[in-house]
Amino acid sequence: MRRWSGAALVAVGLIAGTLAPAGPAASVHGAVPGDFNGDGYRDAVLPIPSAKVGNNVRGGAVVVLYGSANGVSAGSRRQVITEDSPGVPAQIAESSGFGQSTATADLNRDGFADLVIGAPRGGTTVTVMWGSGNGLRKGTLLPKPTPYNSLYGADVAAVSAGPGARAQVLVGGEGGTVLFKGPFSSSGTYSSVMQGPGERGPLTGSVALGDFNRDGMPDQVDFGWRQRDLTGSPVRVNQTGAPTGTVLQKGNGFIAATGDVNGDGYSDLVVGDPLTPWTPGVDGELGGRVLVWRGSAGGIATDAAPEVISQDTEGVPGTSEKGDTFGAGLAVADLNRDGAAEIIVGAPYEAVGEVLRTGMVTVIPGRRIGPLGAGGYSFHQDTPGVPSVNETTDCFGTTVSAEDVNGDLRPELFIGAACENHYNGAVFMLRGGASRPTGTGSRGFTLDSLGMPQSYEGWLGGFGLFWIT
Repeated sequence: MRRWSGAALVAVGLIAGTLAPAGPAASVHGAVPGDFNGDGYRDAVLPIPSAKVGNNVRGGAVVVLYGSANGVSAGSRRQVITEDSPGVPAQIAESSGFGQSTATADLNRDGFADLVIGAPRGGTTVTVMWGSGNGLRKGTLLPKPTPYNSLYGADVAAVSAGPGARAQVLVGGEGGTVLFKGPFSSSGTYSSVMQGPGERGPLTGSVALGDFNRDGMPDQVDFGWRQRDLTGSPVRVNQTGAPTGTVLQKGNGFIAATGDVNGDGYSDLVVGDPLTPWTPGVDGELGGRVLVWRGSAGGIATDAAPEVISQDTEGVPGTSEKGDTFGAGLAVADLNRDGAAEIIVGAPYEAVGEVLRTGMVTVIPGRRIGPLGAGGYSFHQDTPGVPSVNETTDCFGTTVSAEDVNGDLRPELFIGAACENHYNGAVFMLRGGASRPTGTGSRGFTLDSLGMPQSYEGWLGGFGLFWIT
């Protein structure tokens, strides 16, 4: 079993977004739902990066559940995509980790969402599956630069904010980041590719895209090499494919999400820093933290001080305790549709009562004025209506994402529990409600319910950055 610690990092995140045009999306797990077949309903993406494919152990798979007026279910309108599927150009290999990272955007702007899938092990590939009236049936590759170190595709982000270069895919890995700019086509063409600066040391590989100054062009976010005296890695903005870039001087972390948390029209940068500090009071927060940098006409200044949120922040449920990993799961989405997006925070090692490492997800409401934290609420597996119970080391909250999959304009909340069922994993879908998601009517997905073979460490829902040491 892998451990959360300063020496072995476990972090995870997902960026919520919208389609037509698609908003920013990134993952180290499951992508934000997108309408891949153009029927007007968004479709859920459930990665299984260690799924057994034929005789290929941990080859990896992605399950797409197509949306409808009744939402998504495991029993119908299901597509399983592997490197052995028709139309997938990558060569199947054992331990590929196909699906370790995924992202959603309408890259070729044809009205169908497209799915970007990273397989950072084995052949180290990034595949784009192109949406169509028949769903995801054809794929092309985004080639790895030469030379490039390992783990290409450890994380991917995608956005389609407009024509031309406003459509982008950002790929993370040990060799630094790689930025592909549009226009893209379903035949596999793109306009340009640029590689970010490399450094020496363990790279986190997490990437994100967002428009912090509202100029219409995506800004790139990644993380520098791990610094052992800090809880997280340096946060870098526009160091890939841009004439100027910066490293934020105040704050660090491992995973990023973008969205407008105060409704002013500018995307804000949210970073999860889930590890307990090496030296209390010097860096980080006990039990983990979330950092928020506000976007503006000038973007995000290098010396800008972020707003810091922990479980000791007024209005946030729970109490900060060592090893909670608050900030390991991360998404930004407008759950109550008031124009100020919520911050969704996973703490997969949170104890609930006497149950250790069962996990919890906290929602921090967006606010147009004033500090964040007020009105926070949380979910765990003993929340009424959630189809499970809290058990030791379930890791509920390893991954989080949100989007409306039944067309009622009330976003559903998707929560991964990587350690559930002997690390086969599980994903829980909480129904959207009038002002917030609700456990009532929730659904749970397991490998068995999806028709996938059970195996030790299948990691349904994604395992985030468990692989980083």
